[in-house]
Amino acid sequence: MDPIRNPYAPGAGQRPPELAGRDRELDQFGVVLERVERRRPERSLVLTGLRGVGKTVLLNALRSAALDRRWGTGKLEARPEVSLRRPLSAALHAAARELAPRHRAPERVEEFLAVLKAFALRSNPADAKIRDRWQPGIDVPAAVGRADSGDMEIDLLELFTDAGALAADVGAGVALFIDEMQDLSTVDVSALCAACHELSQNGAPLVVVGAGLPHLPSVLSASKSYSERLFRYVRIDRLDRTAADHALIAPAKREDASWTDEALDAMHEISGGYPYFVQAYGKAAWDHAPASPITAEDVSVAAPEADAELAVGFFGSRYERATPAEREYLRTMATVGEHTAGEAVPTADLATSLGRKPSSLSPARDGLIKKGLIYSAERGSIAFTVPHFGRWLRSRPSE
Repeated sequence: MDPIRNPYAPGAGQRPPELAGRDRELDQFGVVLERVERRRPERSLVLTGLRGVGKTVLLNALRSAALDRRWGTGKLEARPEVSLRRPLSAALHAAARELAPRHRAPERVEEFLAVLKAFALRSNPADAKIRDRWQPGIDVPAAVGRADSGDMEIDLLELFTDAGALAADVGAGVALFIDEMQDLSTVDVSALCAACHELSQNGAPLVVVGAGLPHLPSVLSASKSYSERLFRYVRIDRLDRTAADHALIAPAKREDASWTDEALDAMHEISGGYPYFVQAYGKAAWDHAPASPITAEDVSVAAPEADAELAVGFFGSRYERATPAEREYLRTMATVGEHTAGEAVPTADLATSLGRKPSSLSPARDGLIKKGLIYSAERGSIAFTVPHFGRWLRSRPSE
Protein backbone atom coordinates (compact mmCIF):
# COMPACT_ATOMS: atom_id res chain seq x y z
CA MET A 1 0.00 0.00 0.00
CA ASP A 2 1.32 3.44 -0.93
CA PRO A 3 2.17 5.28 2.33
CA ILE A 4 1.82 8.64 0.56
CA ARG A 5 -1.85 7.84 -0.09
CA ASN A 6 -2.45 6.71 3.51
CA PRO A 7 -5.69 8.52 4.44
CA TYR A 8 -5.60 8.02 8.22
CA ALA A 9 -4.61 10.92 10.45
CA PRO A 10 -3.79 10.31 14.12
CA GLY A 11 -3.04 13.65 15.71
CA ALA A 12 -4.05 15.94 18.55
CA GLY A 13 -7.14 17.77 17.35
CA GLN A 14 -6.44 16.81 13.74
CA ARG A 15 -9.63 16.19 11.81
CA PRO A 16 -9.85 12.59 10.58
CA PRO A 17 -10.61 12.00 6.91
CA GLU A 18 -14.11 10.88 7.92
CA LEU A 19 -15.80 12.48 10.92
CA ALA A 20 -17.85 9.41 11.75
CA GLY A 21 -20.44 9.09 14.49
CA ARG A 22 -20.91 12.81 15.20
CA ASP A 23 -23.84 13.67 12.92
CA ARG A 24 -26.26 13.99 15.83
CA GLU A 25 -24.09 16.58 17.61
CA LEU A 26 -23.61 18.57 14.40
CA ASP A 27 -27.33 18.53 13.65
CA GLN A 28 -28.21 19.64 17.19
CA PHE A 29 -25.75 22.52 16.98
CA GLY A 30 -27.30 23.61 13.71
CA VAL A 31 -30.61 23.89 15.54
CA VAL A 32 -28.95 25.97 18.28
CA LEU A 33 -27.53 28.41 15.72
CA GLU A 34 -30.86 28.74 13.94
CA ARG A 35 -32.77 29.32 17.18
CA VAL A 36 -30.32 31.95 18.41
CA GLU A 37 -30.56 33.80 15.09
CA ARG A 38 -34.33 33.86 15.53
CA ARG A 39 -33.90 35.11 19.10
CA ARG A 40 -35.26 31.91 20.57
CA PRO A 41 -33.96 30.92 24.02
CA GLU A 42 -31.05 28.48 23.90
CA ARG A 43 -28.39 27.15 26.23
CA SER A 44 -24.68 27.14 25.72
CA LEU A 45 -23.07 23.76 25.13
CA VAL A 46 -20.50 21.68 27.02
CA LEU A 47 -18.81 18.62 25.50
CA THR A 48 -17.21 16.14 27.90
CA GLY A 49 -15.24 12.95 27.43
CA LEU A 50 -11.95 11.15 27.84
CA ARG A 51 -8.79 12.00 25.95
CA GLY A 52 -8.79 10.70 22.40
CA VAL A 53 -12.55 10.66 21.79
CA GLY A 54 -12.41 13.62 19.42
CA LYS A 55 -13.69 16.54 21.54
CA THR A 56 -11.31 19.04 19.93
CA VAL A 57 -12.08 17.72 16.46
CA LEU A 58 -15.80 18.12 17.12
CA LEU A 59 -15.24 21.57 18.61
CA ASN A 60 -13.53 22.62 15.38
CA ALA A 61 -16.32 21.10 13.30
CA LEU A 62 -18.92 23.06 15.28
CA ARG A 63 -16.92 26.22 14.73
CA SER A 64 -16.93 25.53 10.99
CA ALA A 65 -20.72 25.16 11.16
CA ALA A 66 -20.99 28.59 12.80
CA LEU A 67 -18.69 30.11 10.19
CA ASP A 68 -20.86 28.63 7.44
CA ARG A 69 -23.74 30.67 8.88
CA ARG A 70 -21.49 33.75 8.87
CA TRP A 71 -21.27 34.02 12.63
CA GLY A 72 -18.34 35.62 14.37
CA THR A 73 -16.28 32.88 16.02
CA GLY A 74 -13.28 32.62 18.27
CA LYS A 75 -11.50 29.71 19.91
CA LEU A 76 -9.14 29.43 22.86
CA GLU A 77 -7.55 26.74 24.99
CA ALA A 78 -7.74 27.19 28.75
CA ARG A 79 -4.53 26.64 30.69
CA PRO A 80 -4.01 26.14 34.41
CA GLU A 81 -2.97 29.26 36.31
CA VAL A 82 -3.49 31.48 33.24
CA SER A 83 -6.12 34.23 33.31
CA LEU A 84 -8.92 34.05 30.76
CA ARG A 85 -8.56 37.72 29.81
CA ARG A 86 -5.87 37.52 27.15
CA PRO A 87 -6.85 34.35 25.28
CA LEU A 88 -10.51 35.39 25.43
CA SER A 89 -9.62 38.83 24.05
CA ALA A 90 -7.79 37.23 21.13
CA ALA A 91 -10.74 34.92 20.45
CA LEU A 92 -13.29 37.75 20.44
CA HIS A 93 -10.95 39.89 18.35
CA ALA A 94 -11.07 37.13 15.73
CA ALA A 95 -14.88 37.07 15.96
CA ALA A 96 -15.07 40.84 15.50
CA ARG A 97 -12.81 40.66 12.44
CA GLU A 98 -15.16 38.11 10.89
CA LEU A 99 -18.19 40.32 11.49
CA ALA A 100 -16.64 43.69 10.60
CA PRO A 101 -16.72 43.44 6.76
CA ARG A 102 -20.53 43.12 6.84
CA HIS A 103 -21.14 45.87 9.37
CA ARG A 104 -22.47 49.13 7.93
CA ALA A 105 -21.22 51.27 10.81
CA PRO A 106 -17.43 51.05 11.18
CA GLU A 107 -17.62 53.24 14.27
CA ARG A 108 -19.68 50.52 16.03
CA VAL A 109 -16.95 48.00 15.33
CA GLU A 110 -14.32 50.40 16.68
CA GLU A 111 -16.40 50.99 19.81
CA PHE A 112 -16.47 47.27 20.49
CA LEU A 113 -12.74 46.91 19.82
CA ALA A 114 -12.07 49.74 22.28
CA VAL A 115 -14.04 47.89 24.97
CA LEU A 116 -12.26 44.66 24.07
CA LYS A 117 -8.87 46.34 24.43
CA ALA A 118 -9.85 47.77 27.82
CA PHE A 119 -10.89 44.28 28.95
CA ALA A 120 -7.64 42.74 27.70
CA LEU A 121 -5.41 45.29 29.42
CA ARG A 122 -7.17 45.10 32.79
CA SER A 123 -4.93 42.66 34.63
CA ASN A 124 -4.27 41.92 38.27
CA PRO A 125 -1.81 44.26 40.03
CA ALA A 126 0.65 41.37 40.24
CA ASP A 127 0.71 41.28 36.44
CA ALA A 128 1.51 44.98 36.09
CA LYS A 129 5.02 44.53 34.69
CA ILE A 130 3.83 42.01 32.10
CA ARG A 131 0.87 44.23 31.23
CA ASP A 132 3.17 47.17 30.54
CA ARG A 133 5.06 45.15 27.94
CA TRP A 134 2.08 43.46 26.31
CA GLN A 135 -0.43 44.90 23.86
CA PRO A 136 -3.43 43.02 22.43
CA GLY A 137 -2.88 44.10 18.81
CA ILE A 138 -6.06 46.19 18.63
CA ASP A 139 -5.39 49.44 16.80
CA VAL A 140 -7.83 51.70 18.65
CA PRO A 141 -7.57 53.48 22.04
CA ALA A 142 -8.89 51.49 24.98
CA ALA A 143 -12.33 52.49 26.23
CA VAL A 144 -12.81 53.84 29.72
CA GLY A 145 -15.60 52.72 32.03
CA ARG A 146 -16.63 49.60 30.16
CA ALA A 147 -15.34 46.04 30.86
CA ASP A 148 -12.38 47.51 32.74
CA SER A 149 -13.49 47.38 36.39
CA GLY A 150 -11.13 44.55 37.31
CA ASP A 151 -14.05 42.45 38.54
CA MET A 152 -14.16 39.53 36.12
CA GLU A 153 -17.90 38.93 36.45
CA ILE A 154 -18.77 42.55 35.71
CA ASP A 155 -16.23 42.91 32.90
CA LEU A 156 -17.10 39.65 31.15
CA LEU A 157 -20.82 40.37 31.18
CA GLU A 158 -20.27 43.84 29.69
CA LEU A 159 -17.90 42.44 27.06
CA PHE A 160 -20.24 39.61 26.06
CA THR A 161 -23.19 42.02 25.92
CA ASP A 162 -21.32 44.28 23.51
CA ALA A 163 -20.10 41.33 21.41
CA GLY A 164 -23.64 40.03 21.07
CA ALA A 165 -24.93 43.48 20.12
CA LEU A 166 -22.28 43.79 17.40
CA ALA A 167 -23.34 40.44 15.92
CA ALA A 168 -27.03 41.34 16.16
CA ASP A 169 -26.35 44.39 13.99
CA VAL A 170 -25.59 42.07 11.05
CA GLY A 171 -28.24 39.46 11.85
CA ALA A 172 -25.78 36.90 13.17
CA GLY A 173 -24.33 35.73 16.48
CA VAL A 174 -21.03 35.11 18.23
CA ALA A 175 -19.86 31.61 19.12
CA LEU A 176 -16.97 31.25 21.55
CA PHE A 177 -15.23 27.87 21.71
CA ILE A 178 -13.21 26.95 24.81
CA ASP A 179 -11.10 23.79 24.80
CA GLU A 180 -9.76 22.19 28.01
CA MET A 181 -12.42 24.14 29.87
CA GLN A 182 -11.80 22.29 33.14
CA ASP A 183 -8.49 24.18 33.43
CA LEU A 184 -10.12 27.58 33.88
CA SER A 185 -9.50 29.21 37.26
CA THR A 186 -12.28 29.31 39.83
CA VAL A 187 -12.71 33.06 39.30
CA ASP A 188 -12.96 32.69 35.52
CA VAL A 189 -15.40 29.78 35.71
CA SER A 190 -17.65 31.74 38.04
CA ALA A 191 -17.55 34.80 35.79
CA LEU A 192 -18.22 32.75 32.67
CA CYS A 193 -21.24 31.05 34.22
CA ALA A 194 -22.62 34.34 35.50
CA ALA A 195 -22.22 36.02 32.12
CA CYS A 196 -23.86 33.14 30.24
CA HIS A 197 -26.70 33.14 32.77
CA GLU A 198 -27.40 36.82 32.28
CA LEU A 199 -27.11 36.65 28.49
CA SER A 200 -29.49 33.69 28.28
CA GLN A 201 -32.10 35.74 30.14
CA ASN A 202 -31.62 38.69 27.81
CA GLY A 203 -31.64 36.60 24.63
CA ALA A 204 -28.28 37.95 23.45
CA PRO A 205 -26.95 36.15 20.34
CA LEU A 206 -23.83 34.72 21.95
CA VAL A 207 -23.18 31.08 22.79
CA VAL A 208 -20.27 29.41 24.53
CA VAL A 209 -19.22 25.92 23.49
CA GLY A 210 -16.85 24.32 25.97
CA ALA A 211 -15.02 21.02 25.82
CA GLY A 212 -13.28 19.22 28.65
CA LEU A 213 -12.70 16.11 30.69
CA PRO A 214 -15.56 14.13 32.27
CA HIS A 215 -15.41 16.05 35.54
CA LEU A 216 -16.05 19.42 33.86
CA PRO A 217 -19.76 19.46 34.87
CA SER A 218 -18.76 19.15 38.52
CA VAL A 219 -16.26 22.02 38.10
CA LEU A 220 -19.03 24.24 36.71
CA SER A 221 -21.57 23.16 39.30
CA ALA A 222 -19.14 23.83 42.16
CA SER A 223 -18.85 27.40 40.90
CA LYS A 224 -22.52 28.16 40.26
CA SER A 225 -25.30 25.81 41.30
CA TYR A 226 -27.47 26.90 38.39
CA SER A 227 -24.82 25.76 35.86
CA GLU A 228 -26.57 22.38 35.82
CA ARG A 229 -29.44 24.11 34.01
CA LEU A 230 -27.36 26.75 32.27
CA PHE A 231 -25.55 24.43 29.84
CA ARG A 232 -26.57 21.50 27.71
CA TYR A 233 -24.11 18.72 28.47
CA VAL A 234 -23.14 16.29 25.72
CA ARG A 235 -21.07 13.22 26.53
CA ILE A 236 -18.65 12.39 23.70
CA ASP A 237 -17.74 8.73 23.85
CA ARG A 238 -16.14 6.01 21.78
CA LEU A 239 -17.64 5.19 18.38
CA ASP A 240 -20.10 2.35 18.07
CA ARG A 241 -19.17 -0.48 15.74
CA THR A 242 -20.97 0.94 12.71
CA ALA A 243 -19.34 4.36 13.06
CA ALA A 244 -15.88 2.89 13.77
CA ASP A 245 -16.10 0.73 10.64
CA HIS A 246 -17.25 3.73 8.60
CA ALA A 247 -14.26 5.77 9.84
CA LEU A 248 -12.00 3.12 8.26
CA ILE A 249 -13.97 2.09 5.20
CA ALA A 250 -14.92 5.52 3.77
CA PRO A 251 -11.35 6.96 3.57
CA ALA A 252 -10.01 3.67 2.13
CA LYS A 253 -12.73 3.61 -0.51
CA ARG A 254 -11.71 7.07 -1.72
CA GLU A 255 -8.24 5.62 -2.30
CA ASP A 256 -9.64 2.53 -4.10
CA ALA A 257 -8.82 0.28 -1.15
CA SER A 258 -10.84 -1.81 1.28
CA TRP A 259 -10.81 -3.83 4.52
CA THR A 260 -11.88 -7.41 5.05
CA ASP A 261 -14.57 -8.09 7.63
CA GLU A 262 -12.03 -9.93 9.76
CA ALA A 263 -9.70 -6.91 9.66
CA LEU A 264 -12.52 -4.66 10.83
CA ASP A 265 -13.23 -7.08 13.67
CA ALA A 266 -9.57 -6.95 14.69
CA MET A 267 -9.48 -3.16 14.46
CA HIS A 268 -12.52 -2.72 16.68
CA GLU A 269 -11.10 -5.13 19.22
CA ILE A 270 -7.75 -3.36 19.44
CA SER A 271 -8.99 0.24 19.21
CA GLY A 272 -12.01 -0.11 21.46
CA GLY A 273 -13.79 2.30 19.13
CA TYR A 274 -11.81 5.31 20.40
CA PRO A 275 -11.36 7.68 17.43
CA TYR A 276 -7.68 8.43 18.09
CA PHE A 277 -6.84 4.72 18.26
CA VAL A 278 -8.90 3.98 15.16
CA GLN A 279 -6.72 6.44 13.26
CA ALA A 280 -3.44 5.29 14.85
CA TYR A 281 -3.97 1.57 14.18
CA GLY A 282 -5.57 2.29 10.81
CA LYS A 283 -2.53 4.25 9.67
CA ALA A 284 -0.14 1.51 10.78
CA ALA A 285 -2.21 -1.26 9.16
CA TRP A 286 -2.31 0.63 5.84
CA ASP A 287 1.46 1.11 5.83
CA HIS A 288 2.11 -2.59 6.57
CA ALA A 289 -0.45 -4.08 4.20
CA PRO A 290 1.17 -5.32 0.96
CA ALA A 291 -2.05 -4.79 -1.03
CA SER A 292 -5.77 -4.18 -0.77
CA PRO A 293 -7.86 -5.46 0.92
CA ILE A 294 -6.27 -4.90 4.33
CA THR A 295 -6.52 -8.16 6.29
CA ALA A 296 -6.63 -9.20 9.94
CA GLU A 297 -3.05 -10.44 9.54
CA ASP A 298 -2.01 -6.94 8.39
CA VAL A 299 -3.61 -5.49 11.52
CA SER A 300 -1.82 -8.03 13.72
CA VAL A 301 1.56 -7.32 12.13
CA ALA A 302 1.10 -3.54 12.32
CA ALA A 303 -0.26 -3.38 15.88
CA PRO A 304 3.12 -3.52 17.67
CA GLU A 305 4.35 -0.51 15.69
CA ALA A 306 1.23 1.47 16.57
CA ASP A 307 1.56 0.33 20.19
CA ALA A 308 5.17 1.56 20.29
CA GLU A 309 4.20 4.96 18.91
CA LEU A 310 1.31 5.30 21.36
CA ALA A 311 3.60 4.24 24.21
CA VAL A 312 5.82 7.24 23.55
CA GLY A 313 3.49 9.95 22.28
CA PHE A 314 0.13 9.19 23.85
CA PHE A 315 0.83 7.30 27.08
CA GLY A 316 4.51 7.80 27.87
CA SER A 317 4.55 11.57 27.52
CA ARG A 318 1.77 11.83 30.10
CA TYR A 319 3.32 9.29 32.45
CA GLU A 320 6.65 11.15 32.41
CA ARG A 321 4.94 14.26 33.79
CA ALA A 322 4.04 12.43 36.99
CA THR A 323 6.23 12.44 40.10
CA PRO A 324 7.41 9.11 41.59
CA ALA A 325 4.58 9.19 44.15
CA GLU A 326 2.05 9.97 41.43
CA ARG A 327 3.37 7.13 39.26
CA GLU A 328 2.91 4.72 42.14
CA TYR A 329 -0.68 5.95 42.44
CA LEU A 330 -1.25 5.40 38.70
CA ARG A 331 0.24 1.91 38.71
CA THR A 332 -1.90 0.95 41.68
CA MET A 333 -5.00 2.26 39.92
CA ALA A 334 -4.14 0.04 36.96
CA THR A 335 -3.72 -3.10 39.02
CA VAL A 336 -6.56 -2.76 41.53
CA GLY A 337 -9.32 -4.96 40.18
CA GLU A 338 -7.78 -5.00 36.67
CA HIS A 339 -9.87 -1.92 35.82
CA THR A 340 -9.86 -0.79 32.21
CA ALA A 341 -9.79 2.84 31.03
CA GLY A 342 -12.78 4.86 32.09
CA GLU A 343 -13.87 2.55 34.91
CA ALA A 344 -13.94 4.11 38.36
CA VAL A 345 -11.57 2.77 41.03
CA PRO A 346 -12.60 3.24 44.69
CA THR A 347 -10.04 5.40 46.46
CA ALA A 348 -10.47 3.26 49.60
CA ASP A 349 -9.30 0.22 47.62
CA LEU A 350 -6.23 2.14 46.45
CA ALA A 351 -5.34 3.03 50.03
CA THR A 352 -5.81 -0.58 51.13
CA SER A 353 -3.62 -1.88 48.32
CA LEU A 354 -0.86 0.58 49.21
CA GLY A 355 -1.25 -0.01 52.94
CA ARG A 356 -1.76 3.67 53.64
CA LYS A 357 -4.41 6.03 54.95
CA PRO A 358 -6.56 7.65 52.23
CA SER A 359 -5.64 11.14 53.47
CA SER A 360 -1.93 10.45 52.86
CA LEU A 361 -2.66 9.83 49.16
CA SER A 362 -4.41 13.17 48.64
CA PRO A 363 -1.30 15.06 47.42
CA ALA A 364 -0.64 12.49 44.68
CA ARG A 365 -4.32 12.36 43.74
CA ASP A 366 -4.66 16.14 43.57
CA GLY A 367 -1.45 16.46 41.55
CA LEU A 368 -2.67 13.93 38.99
CA ILE A 369 -6.04 15.67 38.68
CA LYS A 370 -4.31 19.01 38.05
CA LYS A 371 -2.15 17.37 35.38
CA GLY A 372 -5.24 15.97 33.70
CA LEU A 373 -4.26 12.31 34.10
CA ILE A 374 -7.13 11.23 36.34
CA TYR A 375 -10.49 12.64 37.36
CA SER A 376 -12.96 12.16 40.15
CA ALA A 377 -15.57 9.98 38.48
CA GLU A 378 -17.90 10.15 41.48
CA ARG A 379 -17.58 10.62 45.21
CA GLY A 380 -15.01 8.18 46.59
CA SER A 381 -13.70 6.97 43.24
CA ILE A 382 -11.17 7.93 40.59
CA ALA A 383 -10.65 7.10 36.90
CA PHE A 384 -8.13 7.61 34.12
CA THR A 385 -8.73 10.43 31.66
CA VAL A 386 -6.82 8.51 28.98
CA PRO A 387 -8.42 5.45 27.34
CA HIS A 388 -6.43 2.22 27.67
CA PHE A 389 -4.02 3.89 30.09
CA GLY A 390 -4.52 1.16 32.66
CA ARG A 391 -3.84 -1.53 30.06
CA TRP A 392 -0.64 0.23 29.02
CA LEU A 393 0.53 0.58 32.63
CA ARG A 394 -0.08 -3.12 33.28
CA SER A 395 2.04 -4.00 30.24
CA ARG A 396 5.03 -2.05 31.53
CA PRO A 397 7.80 -3.75 33.48
CA SER A 398 7.80 -3.02 37.22
CA GLU A 399 9.86 -0.02 38.23
